[in-house]
Amino acid sequence: MKNALSMPRRHMLAGSAAALGALGMASWSGLARAQVAAKPLPAYAGWKDPKALIVHSSSTLETRRSAFGTSVITPTSQLYVRNNLPAPDAAILDNRDAWTVAIEGVKNPRVLTLAELKTLGVETVATVLQCSGNGRGFFPSKPSGTPWSVGAAGCALWSGVPVRQVVAALGGAAEGMAYLTGTGGEKLPEGVDPLSVLVERSVPIKALEDAVLAWELNGEPIPLAHGGPVRLIVPGYQGVNNIKYVKRLALTREQSAARIMSHGYRMSPPGTKASPEQPSVWEMTVKSWINGPLSEQGPVKAGLVQVHGVAFGGTRAVQGVEVSADGGKTWQKAQLVGPDLGRFAWRQFVLPVQLAAGTHVLASRATDAAGNVQPAEREENLGGYNNTSWRDHAVTVTVA
Repeated sequence: MKNALSMPRRHMLAGSAAALGALGMASWSGLARAQVAAKPLPAYAGWKDPKALIVHSSSTLETRRSAFGTSVITPTSQLYVRNNLPAPDAAILDNRDAWTVAIEGVKNPRVLTLAELKTLGVETVATVLQCSGNGRGFFPSKPSGTPWSVGAAGCALWSGVPVRQVVAALGGAAEGMAYLTGTGGEKLPEGVDPLSVLVERSVPIKALEDAVLAWELNGEPIPLAHGGPVRLIVPGYQGVNNIKYVKRLALTREQSAARIMSHGYRMSPPGTKASPEQPSVWEMTVKSWINGPLSEQGPVKAGLVQVHGVAFGGTRAVQGVEVSADGGKTWQKAQLVGPDLGRFAWRQFVLPVQLAAGTHVLASRATDAAGNVQPAEREENLGGYNNTSWRDHAVTVTVA
């Protein structure tokens, strides 16, 4: 994996290439998939592995299901990308330590440089990063937005200073604060209401106990494509709450008035319009899917097959995973394998299964530490968010 600082400048141009916005719901025919796969990587992510990614648009790159493999950590070169605005100019990485973050809603508010933040503490957290629209491509209602399958997710290591230590160093929280609000440092388009495009999200203040102002991803400086120099990481929460290029971190009494908060990413029932009264896309819930065997990886031979995949519980650890080789009629307990990197990380699972010649529907369902079981059906909603349906995520394989 290349260090972000050593990438050729032409590959780091921030998406000065304009983000074209999410690709509309495309047909998932083989032809459409081939057309999507044929798109080149955008310049700011040109250092990534093109064979591991589906390029939906210049701002949406999806990890191929077949690329996840059997290791816990997703390599940065394969990690998905979802940008709501074009990335800032790559020049912001020239002097990372000079990047500033305004800390507000504390007793002694201050603007801190990254160099100063580094003196307040260091922690590494393994967590699943997942776009809230991951699994949108399975909705028959064809919601607008990128038709992600399973690849708008990954499990990565983030290193930085715990937000709780930053708050403590500045005298603690001011009175009456209910939310942790992060504001991105993207350049806003001119001539529009800033609140209509500003990337600013609020999460319940309890999240600050686990949140990190991160400057490293998988042991290297965070690349521009993933929010460097500094990104707010909120473990267990959907990706949109993990603010890239964070310039302001505030404890607030109210949720942000930015449209991405007030109307965007809401669990709006079908046939309605998004509104602040509807539940926001915050914590992730228990979910799993199978990454192999897959027919796209080549012929599956009859006999003993290692069915494997990933499972995670959002803010809770995974307790167990079951696998079905007959579309959910019967289930067997799978084995959790590999290192346990904590409650926010995903777990790899495996189950050896005898598969005879023919067609088989392979499915998985996970249970979290609180006993919540991954549901069979999705929760229908306008935006195609939070799809945890094991039935949608099942795979069909033909065994020769």
